[in-house]
Amino acid sequence: MFIEFNIENLEKFPKDLNNLLEKQKNSIDNIAKNAKNYQDSIKVLDDLSEELDRFFTPLSHLNSVLNSKETQKAYEESLPLLSKFYSYISQHQELYEKIKSIKANSSLEKRVLDLEIRDFKLSGAELSKEDKKSLEEINLELSNLSNQFSQNLLDATNSFEIIVDKKDTIGIPKSDLEAAKVEVDGEIKYRFTLQMPSYLAYMTYGPNRKIREKLYKAYNTRAPQNQEVIDKILKLRLQKANLLGFKSYAQYALQTRDAKNEDNVLNFLNELLTASKESAKKEIEELKEFAKRVDGIEDLAPYDVAYYSEKLKKELFNFDDSQTKPYFELNTTLNGMLNLVSKLFNVEFKEANTKVWHDSVKVYDIYSNSKVFARIYFDLEARESKRGGAWMHNWQSHYVDSKGKEQLASAFVVANFAPATKEQPSLLRHDDVVTLFHEMGHAIHHLFSKVSERSISGIEGVSWDVVEFPSQFLENFAYEEGILKEFAHHYKTKEPMPKDLLAKIKKSKNFQAAMGMLRQLEFALFDFKLHQKLYQGSEINKLLNQIRKDTALLKIPDYVRFEHGFAHIFAGGYAAGYYSYKWAEVFSADAFFECLENNQFKKEKAKEYKEHILEKGATKDMSELYLDWLGRRPQSSALLKLYEINN
Repeated sequence: MFIEFNIENLEKFPKDLNNLLEKQKNSIDNIAKNAKNYQDSIKVLDDLSEELDRFFTPLSHLNSVLNSKETQKAYEESLPLLSKFYSYISQHQELYEKIKSIKANSSLEKRVLDLEIRDFKLSGAELSKEDKKSLEEINLELSNLSNQFSQNLLDATNSFEIIVDKKDTIGIPKSDLEAAKVEVDGEIKYRFTLQMPSYLAYMTYGPNRKIREKLYKAYNTRAPQNQEVIDKILKLRLQKANLLGFKSYAQYALQTRDAKNEDNVLNFLNELLTASKESAKKEIEELKEFAKRVDGIEDLAPYDVAYYSEKLKKELFNFDDSQTKPYFELNTTLNGMLNLVSKLFNVEFKEANTKVWHDSVKVYDIYSNSKVFARIYFDLEARESKRGGAWMHNWQSHYVDSKGKEQLASAFVVANFAPATKEQPSLLRHDDVVTLFHEMGHAIHHLFSKVSERSISGIEGVSWDVVEFPSQFLENFAYEEGILKEFAHHYKTKEPMPKDLLAKIKKSKNFQAAMGMLRQLEFALFDFKLHQKLYQGSEINKLLNQIRKDTALLKIPDYVRFEHGFAHIFAGGYAAGYYSYKWAEVFSADAFFECLENNQFKKEKAKEYKEHILEKGATKDMSELYLDWLGRRPQSSALLKLYEINN
């Protein structure tokens, strides 16, 4: 069944972890010496992996959502232990030889063994003793640097604030002002920070251009000490790739990806760039003309884009987020999304009573045919102790253990939406609604698994460049009038969102879509090229500026150091893999249109999608699962159709 979220003693945690790891090492040695078949080798290894995840995940999760000196200390002391342990396994020659000797009794077991052997090789199983030691040291250092990058960024984000007068807040939605309100020397003022809801509120609606520039500069010059961290990370990644026989980290990373080779990635990104550029140029020219017409702005700057885009959007569509926000109260929106998932996939959500880390967290058990099969936690409001952004974190996995017992899956969905205040509940921008749907797409990919083998169940074993497919697929539903009208009700009057407003959400969906596409392609090209050879110090920013000649439509200020905050690739799992968002979007767009006919969703297709994609985990490469479902590969033209680019 499910275990409760609980850490009894943070101070003692690293010691308890060390004891568990030592015990597991003994079990692994025993498997390597005595295992005779798949059941007493791979199955027992799965049980050990699950035991460790169940123990450690609460700490890594807590360090992200309720960060404190105590969680940081426990987490930082635990990382070297884990890194050493994983190196021990990956370099365990006897275990590797044992796994190579195991015979598969089914295609599923063969898939598990093939991936295990591939991962062993990529972890250095065939290196010399000396090189194995070097790899272990590199992995440990990379783990520490990644955590350091993240902590530097969190500290820098929390260290900045700007207090503004009421006159500098004209036009900012009431809900954002409520969240920003502070008393200074008996006067009401407004505090804006680099926390995402606060930062976006001023950048999108703040009327004072100088304040926008200050915020933009503060945001884009955060954590300058991360330059040194980045240099070390890139050097170590290249060393790691070279040790394993690859010329670059990009080549190494693609060994486990759907894209397979470097040319495929760069051709794909450049093809999208070529297809989007002219549309993006038209969009930026329209914005420049608008800013000049309404405010006499002759030199549109990056810190003006969100502000004037919001105003232009309002003029074109008579629509902005402040109009829709009162209709997206957090709890109502969450329930609406759960109802959609229930209808699409024939499941049921029931609130569960269990331990949580914060009183705003909600927990649901998920049922199919009256039988519980998964659990999901939602932690959705921003707070200072939580790292920025939104994510899904898997905890327990669905599989059949070595004793033949079915284990159930659980996961966390985390976001940083505007928190509730005494005056009003948490109200979401439509972008936030999309984010919630996106992370839920990840969650159901993990939770709906019916795979019996842990290492290929849910999101385990799924290639990085297609892991975003199910999340992007579900987020597309957040724009559909027929879906939104079910839960978009005014938080005070309970009136449903007017039909014309619902229509405007869909109509304005692809406003400046080509500009958005270019921005994502800039990140993806920068990340991938950065990992094709070694760049250090100022070379990194030069590379980014070189790419911007093709992707940036406005002059970027010289002080901008976007790379210092690029957590996806320096503190997350997206190194040489940021292209994955677009690669996966080809799958999601194609699948979405397959499930949509005359604006009506085909339930039979949704059922097939669940059976062929969500329930199958990594039992095959995603391209093969897709082929099994529709008898063809996804078509990239669907992505341009989704964004209505060049239509």
